[in-house]
Amino acid sequence: MSNADPAPIRPATRAGRKQWTGLAVLILPVLLVSLDMQVLSYALPFISGELRPSSAQLLWIVNIYPFVLAGLLLTMGSLGDRIGRRRLLMLGAVVFGAASLLACSATGPAMLIATRALLGLGGATLMPSTLSLIRNMFSDDGQRRIAIAVWTGAFAAGAILGPLLGGVLLEHFWWGSVFLVNLPVMALLLVLAPPLLPESRAEKPGRFDLFSAALSLAAVLPAVYGIQRIAEDGLSALPLALFLAGLVIAWYFLRRQRGLAEPLLDVRLFRDRVFSAAVATSVLAIFSLVGSGLFTSQYLQMVLGFGPLEAGLWALPAAGAALVSSATAPLLARFVRPGAVVTGGLVVAAAGYGVLSQLHADSGVGVLATGTVVMAAGITAVMTTTSDLVIAAAPADRAGSVSGLSQTATEFGGAFGIAILGSIGTAVYRYDVAHQVPSGLSHAAVGAAKDTLGGALETARQLPPRTGAELLDAAREAFAHGLRVASWTAAGLLLAMAVTSLVLLRNARSATPETVARAAETPAGTDSVATTGSG
Repeated sequence: MSNADPAPIRPATRAGRKQWTGLAVLILPVLLVSLDMQVLSYALPFISGELRPSSAQLLWIVNIYPFVLAGLLLTMGSLGDRIGRRRLLMLGAVVFGAASLLACSATGPAMLIATRALLGLGGATLMPSTLSLIRNMFSDDGQRRIAIAVWTGAFAAGAILGPLLGGVLLEHFWWGSVFLVNLPVMALLLVLAPPLLPESRAEKPGRFDLFSAALSLAAVLPAVYGIQRIAEDGLSALPLALFLAGLVIAWYFLRRQRGLAEPLLDVRLFRDRVFSAAVATSVLAIFSLVGSGLFTSQYLQMVLGFGPLEAGLWALPAAGAALVSSATAPLLARFVRPGAVVTGGLVVAAAGYGVLSQLHADSGVGVLATGTVVMAAGITAVMTTTSDLVIAAAPADRAGSVSGLSQTATEFGGAFGIAILGSIGTAVYRYDVAHQVPSGLSHAAVGAAKDTLGGALETARQLPPRTGAELLDAAREAFAHGLRVASWTAAGLLLAMAVTSLVLLRNARSATPETVARAAETPAGTDSVATTGSG
């Protein structure tokens, strides 16, 4: 019967030892990209002491990597369909390794920012390439889902291991070691990829729109730079113009996508209320989660005086809470509406930030650990559920490209969290230090202390003991004040989104097995046309 023909689709070839060994190879870049998102925060005090970046430069050192990564994910996924996914993976490994070598030998803030941008470029080639190759290596549905689950677990493991790895390296080596550790892994990838990973590319990928790729980056960078400068120096013509220019370019980018037959971003999907609300909620959730990391790592090291390894160990309770929450959120969605799970997670996360908003310089580590555990549990429940809602709300034939869009959106959310919450904390810190530093300090000393907390610590070492202690007390309390204001800001945004999601997601449904299977079979970062052609 012809009606029975589509049921088996085609006999799936089960993966053997070579494919599973190849999966282990693909895990290497995933771990590194995830590690690089976390490990740098624990090296910031050492970078501040040696390279002496300004507060704006310090934010760019952190921000540029995730912004370039997010801005190029869709572009690089599409490029891999054309030139070959294994080839793109290997090119990305070369770029990532070279950028790591340059970063560890950076002689100034500008050089470190540039090399971090190169790392973002390399990371953007690695992430979609790994998922695309997994799709082609594992044609059996069950095996493919296991492989993608391993991929996801590796990414989560990198985030958990990042603080610990950073702590171990920084306890025994200089700050450049957090980049140098990438080199042997990239070398191993280049050696093992040709014999173990098959080459694949789309048969009819369509036209590559390089102009849209450039527009996506051109929209983000000036807007974020304008926000940072306004937060640091107040409202002035140049940063305001840059911010508005970024918004105008973003508007043109979205307008262009509506007119393209094969857009980088299918903006028509946002007409679906559940889809739009789920994406917006996930962006805000990761905005809050990543933005808080910039403060907590510096609080542990520069306010409480912990070494990098001890600070890394105190990050583990929040990581454990995130793992538990990611496992329990789908179970909760079986008994209550997904919208209720999202709303509850947002309220829990806001409560965590409420705890963090009580931090002072002398509060101790217990308050910080409690706040981050509660916050991480709530945010992870939100992220797990909204990912499911995004897949359910999207048309079935676009489930894969929507997964890539969701990943890109969360990357932007994390980068904006660092930029905006970091800028708020910096503005509060600078204001407080300017009004609370001990009298009699030179203009240069006040300027250095006011720029960053690391600058205040370095300046205090050069002052008489009593004056230095007074400066340290003022700077640490100013930093804690900035953390409190940023926490209140995040809590307010999360509560506002909780009310919004309660309304917009009231009729939302969880993803069906069919849509989940389609999303698993289609790599993130590639469009549906490219994925179909790659089989």
